[in-house]
Amino acid sequence: MANTPIWPGSSSFSPGDTPFGFYDTDTEFQTDADKVSVFCARRLGYPLTDVELQDINFYTAFEEAVTTYGNEVFAYKASENYLSLEGSPTGSDLNYKLQKPNLGTIIRLSEQYGEEAGVGGNVSWREGSIALSSSVQTYDLNAWASSSGIAYGELEVKEIFYQSTPAIVRYFDPYAGTGTDVQGLLDAFGFGNYTPGINFLLMPINYDLSKIQAIDFNDTIRKSNYSFELINNQLRIFPIPNRNGLKLYFKYILKSDRNRAIVSGSLGQGVVTDISTVPYANPTYSYINSIGRQWIFEYTLALCKEMLGYIRGKYSTVPIPGNEVTLNQSDLISAATAEKTALVERLRAYLDETSRNKLLEKKAANSEFIQKDLSAVPYTIFIG
Repeated sequence: MANTPIWPGSSSFSPGDTPFGFYDTDTEFQTDADKVSVFCARRLGYPLTDVELQDINFYTAFEEAVTTYGNEVFAYKASENYLSLEGSPTGSDLNYKLQKPNLGTIIRLSEQYGEEAGVGGNVSWREGSIALSSSVQTYDLNAWASSSGIAYGELEVKEIFYQSTPAIVRYFDPYAGTGTDVQGLLDAFGFGNYTPGINFLLMPINYDLSKIQAIDFNDTIRKSNYSFELINNQLRIFPIPNRNGLKLYFKYILKSDRNRAIVSGSLGQGVVTDISTVPYANPTYSYINSIGRQWIFEYTLALCKEMLGYIRGKYSTVPIPGNEVTLNQSDLISAATAEKTALVERLRAYLDETSRNKLLEKKAANSEFIQKDLSAVPYTIFIG
């Protein structure tokens, strides 16, 4: 140890003195590197006691502290904005750029409900048809799927086009028991001799609705209403077909399409898919304000304590003439560990207090307090 150069009391930073060189070209980092070295050395006891560190050790701790600060800040921002960032391009850094919330991820997460309802989503609905046979009521759609090259268990029928003619088409159907004797009404009003093409009798809307409902009830109660039953892709239809040559159409999906977890176009690089791909880079030191720099200085000191503790731990005691000196390795390491933990917790608490949710809560509380304060002000009585 005695032959190893130690801190001489001053230093002169040059680009390349840090392990990674993240901030070496930043002029403010270059200036602060030597100042931080003096600060840490004096806090460790220099010049009253030797500090077994060199300038590059101080620079290394300083670079790590800046990187740790940026990591904590940007990790928090990435977490707060991740729902809006997921799926966005990774082509440009997000450092020092305002980010606005969006509903992209929320909509993507909710598309599955639209898929089931048939009103959206990313699962394609396919079309198929089967030929109906006279006097055959039950049809095996699994057999149809097999003949169409669809694997067993893949078919899920979503819609079957099997219903009677809509009631509105048979609005004037006398056989439904609700025929409108328009001509009789026109005769009663003395308009029966006019050409039918120019005759129009205005009726209330509720009359039309009642009539359409009557036709539907007539088909349901008096006739064999069109219906079907689908269990395990065994399709049973009512009424039983009475002739050949008819086709029954339906829409279906493949279960593998719905179960596919990968979003199309998201494979490979270029898209934010997890927190590790959010495009944040190391911070720019010259942009960090005095609040952040003070945290960095303190964290640098804690790292220097840790390094010095490990160095002094190599020799538990140092012999001197007539005695020996016990070094404070354990004190330095325990203090450094506690200080690093406290600094990180303090920074995270500060970031949490300045989060979007917390700031909105404070703003709402301030607004409420202001309203209460104003409510105590006497109202001016205006006499005009």
